[in-house]
Amino acid sequence: MNLRNRRLPPQCPHPNRLAAAAASAALVGGLLAVPGAPATADTAPPPAPAPPLSPASTADGPTGADGAVIVHLFQWRWESVARECADVLGPNGYAAVQVSPPQEHVVIPRAENADFPWWQDYQAVSYKLDNTRRGTAADFAAMVDTCRDNGVEIYVDAIVNHTTGPGHGTGSAGSQWNGDTYSYPAIPYATRDFNDCRRAITDWDDPGEVWNCELLSLRDLRTSEPRVRARLTGYLNDLVDLGVAGFRVDAAKHIPADDLAAIYAGLRDVPGQGTKPYIFQEVREGGGPDAIKPWGYTHLGDVTDFRFHEKVGADVREGRLGGLLDTVGRDMALAPDQAVVFIDNHDTQREDMSISYQGMGARHDLAQAFMLAQPYGTPKVMSSYPYAERAQGPPSTGTEDGNPAGDITAATDCADPGWFCEHRNLHAMPTFTAAVGSAPAVARAADGGARLAFDRGDRGFAAFNATGTAWTLTSETGLPDGAYCDVATGPAECASGTVTVADGRITATVGPDGFLAVHVDATPPRA
Repeated sequence: MNLRNRRLPPQCPHPNRLAAAAASAALVGGLLAVPGAPATADTAPPPAPAPPLSPASTADGPTGADGAVIVHLFQWRWESVARECADVLGPNGYAAVQVSPPQEHVVIPRAENADFPWWQDYQAVSYKLDNTRRGTAADFAAMVDTCRDNGVEIYVDAIVNHTTGPGHGTGSAGSQWNGDTYSYPAIPYATRDFNDCRRAITDWDDPGEVWNCELLSLRDLRTSEPRVRARLTGYLNDLVDLGVAGFRVDAAKHIPADDLAAIYAGLRDVPGQGTKPYIFQEVREGGGPDAIKPWGYTHLGDVTDFRFHEKVGADVREGRLGGLLDTVGRDMALAPDQAVVFIDNHDTQREDMSISYQGMGARHDLAQAFMLAQPYGTPKVMSSYPYAERAQGPPSTGTEDGNPAGDITAATDCADPGWFCEHRNLHAMPTFTAAVGSAPAVARAADGGARLAFDRGDRGFAAFNATGTAWTLTSETGLPDGAYCDVATGPAECASGTVTVADGRITATVGPDGFLAVHVDATPPRA
């Protein structure tokens, strides 16, 4: 199932969706940001608890996404992403992978920060693809081709709101930049290309400040100017021409919707597909008018729904599964076909480690599996690495002579404790999401508040056990009688055994803090 099935018609001036990762800048030797600023894209205080329904929600509950699953391989090298597409993502049903920003980024000198922090990649020096710490332009192009050949699209984390913080230096591809004078000659940008509010945002409810002042002291582009829009559209089109099929627009909330619409309108079709790139946008809820809330951007494309992270993530962490189907049916921010949902992302991990694999362990796997089984939104799986402090960069091989990119990211080895590779713990669960499509969720079994099983129409059945002991259940199901593969514990070819439905009932055992998922497209091979 392809995410592009839900795109607006090509003639529409706003055909896309985009969203944001973290534009983080911690103070490094006085170089790059506000002292003490958290390393997140939005530093506004956490919003007050949201009302049960936003203007964009539907009282009838979710109708479901189209079955596509995105995985975020946070900070992975291009060559490692390519290998994962061929070996794991394609065979297990992932539709797309979100990769870290490929543009030239700032480089924090080792003397000032031994970790070469992850957030340096979110500060653009130029839009060159030539060299980042994750690889070269040739590596990037080869990754796009390999993933496409294995049925997996590449979505780029796109930095369009800003460039760098204050200071000056040399970027990962050797370009000079000066944030003090707002000078980026490799693009080129000069002082006239940035907004006049050259201070940090202080009033997070004021659209004028949210859109025009500086997020974490990052130089805020004047996206109302046609020349700035043209350069941003040009950068995105360079990626589209390589076969990039979608974008997550970083800090979209900090750009007026009309400016984004103008940038998106110039995007070309993805080669060989005849459709515009898929776009989903990072917009945290916060306060202020609707114009800076998630539903103020849905006319442009999909939007990240942070309520899913906050509500579902916390409930699974605490073993509260009983009301989760009601939660995703009533309490989310957007209509189901407008939302991209996640248990955690690279920002939220560092804001609240308790909702992350590092903080939850097996409960995090259970939460991500529930996300893939339930019907609200387009799910985005997180795959990351452990960290001792929030700015810590990915595992690296150190610096290389003649390479200006600083610490070079190590190839991902999922057997190495330096990487988590959380997506691999889900096995073939994305095939469940694809198989059930928009079929409604129907609760079938429960045992206390920490165990839950449900059908997705007559297409699939999933069960979740947030306790420390095994759960053996017998339940009615809409699945046709027959034998099915448990895609939650192995590949769709039934290598991990089968589950049988007889006379409309299913009997199965779900392990401690475990999950089970069967669907009509995963049945044992005929003898």
